[in-house]
Amino acid sequence: MKRLSRALAIILIGLAYTLPLVAHAQGGAHVDVLTVDGAIDTWVAGYINRGITAAEQDGAEAAIIVLNTPGGALNAMQDITTRMLNARVPVVVYVYPSGAWAGSAGTFITLAANIAAMAPGTTIGAAHPVDSSGQNIASDERDKITNFSVGIIKNIAQQRGRNADWAAKAVKDSIAATAQEALDLKVIDLVANDLNDLMNKMDGKTVKTAAGEITLRTQRAGINALDMNLPEIFLHTIVDPNLALILLQIGLLAIAVELYNPGATVPAIVGGICLVLAFVALGNLPVNWGGVILIVLSVIVFIVDVKINSIVLTAGGLVMFILGGLLLFTPFTPQPPTMPSVSISPLVLLGLGSAMAVFFLVILGAAVRGRNFPVLTGVEAMAGATGFALSDFAPEGTVRVKSEEWTASALEGTIKKGDSVEVIGVEGLKLKVVKK
Repeated sequence: MKRLSRALAIILIGLAYTLPLVAHAQGGAHVDVLTVDGAIDTWVAGYINRGITAAEQDGAEAAIIVLNTPGGALNAMQDITTRMLNARVPVVVYVYPSGAWAGSAGTFITLAANIAAMAPGTTIGAAHPVDSSGQNIASDERDKITNFSVGIIKNIAQQRGRNADWAAKAVKDSIAATAQEALDLKVIDLVANDLNDLMNKMDGKTVKTAAGEITLRTQRAGINALDMNLPEIFLHTIVDPNLALILLQIGLLAIAVELYNPGATVPAIVGGICLVLAFVALGNLPVNWGGVILIVLSVIVFIVDVKINSIVLTAGGLVMFILGGLLLFTPFTPQPPTMPSVSISPLVLLGLGSAMAVFFLVILGAAVRGRNFPVLTGVEAMAGATGFALSDFAPEGTVRVKSEEWTASALEGTIKKGDSVEVIGVEGLKLKVVKK
């Protein structure tokens, strides 16, 4: 499942690359500013990579990443920090605005910057490996992941000349620091009130990049805003546990409709698109695939229940769906310290469970039961009906059946006016009758 999600993500990233970054105020001395708000995922990694590349190519004094994140995927964080450490242009990370947080993966990214800055009232740290319920990971697994994570963050801090001991404690002991504390501990380089203050304070600083040492000239530089394009915004938005579950449910329900109405096409298309997007979102979250299986099984149980109409199956399907939702982001395997804790909102889970029960038992169930009702109108309902002849048959005549006059032909015997008749079959709009 994870390989499939990653493959789909790569395809969608390729499509995103076809759309350019939006830039403003080009020409002259300038800095390129990227804004990252929310989880660190595949789309953010692609966005930052393209932003740094644009800054290298357009002669920017620096690429500034304005950051506010609770954390994110390990692979995305590693892609970002690797690109930053090998950039040929100074990369600045600015934790902003007041109240923002460089948590988990954000801590690694901030430490990887040539210049790390924070606004007053912001926080950095708390990158200890925990499971997605917020509990410590047990013994050996915890030690393995902790040591691995400590190695990565210490290496980053040492390359940038920052406090590697504090960085290690952020992973080992879940410590965090305010902007001023981080400055005093030499975790960051400066505290700035806003972007203009940042550019004034980092002016004249010399940093080491992959292209050599560069002295920043940012005091009077213009600002070039490099924004996410529409595909990145959309795909970044769906990397949300609640949206992922909603997309998964819509996809499964649409496929169920297609199975009951083969050839409808639209449900199959909608279901396919929603399932692809759901798996892409799940691939960027700490998902427990056992929860996904339970959700799929709940849909299968509801499909069977439409045929059988059993209270036990109804209750069982609803319990399986809710249990699957609760387990969806509570993996049995420990998560890397870059990933924040995520869960499904109880209100969303109960709402989706109720909606699914109503859909299968009321809407789809009514449609299926309607197929089994006897046809009460039209020529299909005439077989077996009785009436009487309105004329002598020679060999055809007229009969009245169900208060309607029909042309009829006698299959056997002679039928006189007034004789009772029974309909044996229908040929086009002509009844075939016999004397009753």
